[in-house]
Amino acid sequence: MSAPVFSNHGCRLNAYEVEAMKDLAGQAGLENAVIVNTCAVTAEAVRKARQDIRKLRKANPDARLIVTGCAAQTEPDTFAKMGEVDAVIGNTEKMQPDTWRGLAADFIGETEALQVDDIMSVTETAGHLIDGFGTRSRAYVQVQNGCDHRCTFCIIPFGRGNSRSVPAGVVVDQIKRLVDKGFNEVVLTGVDLTSWGADLPAAPKLGDLVMRILRLVPDLPRLRISSIDSIEVDENLMQAIATEPRLMPHLHLSLQHGDDMILKRMKRRHLRDDAIAFCHEARQLRPEMTFGADIIAGFPTETEEMFENSLKLVTDCDLTWLHVFPYSARPGTPAARMPAVNGRYIKERASLLRAAGEAQVSKHLAAQLGKEHRILMENPTMGRTEQFTETVFSSPQIEGQIVTATIRHVQGAQLAA
Repeated sequence: MSAPVFSNHGCRLNAYEVEAMKDLAGQAGLENAVIVNTCAVTAEAVRKARQDIRKLRKANPDARLIVTGCAAQTEPDTFAKMGEVDAVIGNTEKMQPDTWRGLAADFIGETEALQVDDIMSVTETAGHLIDGFGTRSRAYVQVQNGCDHRCTFCIIPFGRGNSRSVPAGVVVDQIKRLVDKGFNEVVLTGVDLTSWGADLPAAPKLGDLVMRILRLVPDLPRLRISSIDSIEVDENLMQAIATEPRLMPHLHLSLQHGDDMILKRMKRRHLRDDAIAFCHEARQLRPEMTFGADIIAGFPTETEEMFENSLKLVTDCDLTWLHVFPYSARPGTPAARMPAVNGRYIKERASLLRAAGEAQVSKHLAAQLGKEHRILMENPTMGRTEQFTETVFSSPQIEGQIVTATIRHVQGAQLAA
């Protein structure tokens, strides 16, 4: 019998949960199984998951194939009807030890082939925390799950449920353990990170958590935040940006668009000027701050003029790392019922956004020449600066260590030290 094979799709949180599932499956004694952890963010993500399932079945004809994740939660019947699939389990069930014990004990007889409950009834985060997911240099800590907002294009709340937070004390204790294990950087992750704390006593904010971590874990060299909603950033987080050098000067923003009408139709909570003002303020507080951003091309009703506003946002906010998503209708979302943009235009606009992003990356890289950076080594020859820029070395360094080096030249989309 062989150990389970895991295939992950989608976000960092999904990757975090795969590590937890490996632990749960191992403790349960599950063998000879393939587990596919799906993503539902776009129709393309679901298509890729189905394609992966078919490939994995061919490669593992005698294994039991289990599908879980956001697409399994939102479209359980889609996967249950696939001949390659033996079981479908939901996002809540995948984090429960009993699920894995049942799968290991008697896959066919006692375990239901479809275990997907109402995600909206879940009120707590999964209690299964792991120490040390990531590389030897960087660990990811889940502090929040779910989302209370209902953006018109997004299916994720129906895959993740409503927002719920991990208490600050639990987060701090885990980060202390990670630092004791030698990790030099911790990344806080969640589905809607800036909503952290709203469901906890006294409703603390993300900035409170950040300041508490930095105060109570003085030996943590680097704290990084994953994707945030800039309109929800609180005063303490801004204070941390301004005063805490251990908080990395890199923020990934959930912007989605640069036109006010489209933002309203998306049911976003910010306008174009809000995004620009936040970026300007953050950079005033921390001049070396760099921004990544999610931007959707070709949202329903998007005109050329509206798209131009999105394109201009890249330079108006001085964004560097772009994640460009060609709009993909998700059945069951309000946006799917709105007048669609021609697919050719969507593709063209996504290409223009990506080109703008590449130009911004080139500008950022050129600006680093001759500067000294502290670089966290991800492997012996490549690490990342505090601004998350890949940097290569001609001679091997110690993996997991923070190396101070001067940038000598640009090598493709990387810096060379």
